[in-house]
Amino acid sequence: MTKKETVTFKGRHFNIVGDLFFPENFDSSNKYPAIVVTHPTSSVGEQTSGLYAEKLAEKGFVTITFDASYQGRNEGEPRNTEDPAVRTEDISRAIDYLVTLDYVDENRIGAAGICAGGGYTIHAAKTERRIKAVAGIAPANVGATFRGAFGSEANLLGMLEQIAQQRTAEARGVEVQEVNWIPNSPEELKAAGMTDIDFVEAVDYYRTDRGYCPFSSNLVPFTNYAAILGFDANILLEIKLVDLLHIVMDLKFIHVQHQQKKILGYCQISVITIYMINQKQ
Repeated sequence: MTKKETVTFKGRHFNIVGDLFFPENFDSSNKYPAIVVTHPTSSVGEQTSGLYAEKLAEKGFVTITFDASYQGRNEGEPRNTEDPAVRTEDISRAIDYLVTLDYVDENRIGAAGICAGGGYTIHAAKTERRIKAVAGIAPANVGATFRGAFGSEANLLGMLEQIAQQRTAEARGVEVQEVNWIPNSPEELKAAGMTDIDFVEAVDYYRTDRGYCPFSSNLVPFTNYAAILGFDANILLEIKLVDLLHIVMDLKFIHVQHQQKKILGYCQISVITIYMINQKQ
């Protein structure tokens, strides 16, 4: 049976709260491969990424998941900030913590992320050379996703103008405007007439008893959209990410990504990543 321990480590500006998972029959005198698992937007470490971290620990890894800076159990203002640069740095900070642990083999550290966390993880691996293998589980390039959601260039520029106006207002003392990532309940989803499968499944997990966590606010400052819209996980991917990358996703999404020529590879189950990291001995 795996064991979990809540830990705190240094972030760029504030401490970060995370959870370490240990494999069955853990022995601190041994060296173990480790995996950093990063959660999606609208989520915290105790939800999807915690499930993956626990399952990977069952396969013999020391794993760590954590709440993103400014979110969940962490310190920092503005609350619920979603900044791709900070999210990427959080992954390196988790590795900083792992390499201080005597039972972690620093030459066998991998990283995995789910949805937007997968995009952030792949982005981090382009420059974070301590990551020896990387996996994205239904990874999302959150910047491209949001740019696509706003449609035309005119709509995108109009949104950036609104963000600029709101930021100016907040600088002059207006309360920070926060918006929901997804509807807060299946009832809200239905009332909004939203039928996209991504929203339906997200609400069914994150906003019901299946996966609800009180530390997950489902909120993001409206002005954070500027940083998100300017982010692109694909930049220099083919140059900087020289090690093998595996992506886990459903067949429909694989087809779309192949059409866009943004995918380097995929697998059906995370055990492929486990194999990859174990080969780095």
